[in-house]
Amino acid sequence: MKIRSVKSSDYYSISPLINDWWGGRRMADMLPKLFFDHFNNTSFIAENDGQMIGFLVGFLSQSKPEEAYIHFVGVHPEYRKLMIGKQLYNEFFQVVKQKGCRLVRCVTSPVNKVSIAYHTKMGFEIEKGCTTIAGISIHKDYDGPGQDRVLFKKQLG
Repeated sequence: MKIRSVKSSDYYSISPLINDWWGGRRMADMLPKLFFDHFNNTSFIAENDGQMIGFLVGFLSQSKPEEAYIHFVGVHPEYRKLMIGKQLYNEFFQVVKQKGCRLVRCVTSPVNKVSIAYHTKMGFEIEKGCTTIAGISIHKDYDGPGQDRVLFKKQLG
């Protein structure tokens, strides 16, 4: 497996796959092309024999110089459980740490139990929200009315 930085043209390969990789959930709109144009030095593709098997899109915070944000991560369904996501995250952690970041943030939906478990296993802490649902701290209406989110943070050592 090889990990490389994203290129602007990778958008056209990734965008058609997103909804399929998320089991039919409409997610492609959450990853517009601008991420591929403006954040290539902190976003990565995992390839196996030339085939894209995973990606991570992240960026440095312009408002908080010691923070970075992971916006979107996907692993091909046939390659899950092979630590591809972990390798993509570790690449991101290494790059942003070299750029002076000490904290990484990310967000997921409360219905995405797999994502919540994964981020917790990767050492992310759930940030205290305004309510708790099924034992998970939730930020109500974080992304607009009815768009509750679970917020995570991870200190880089």
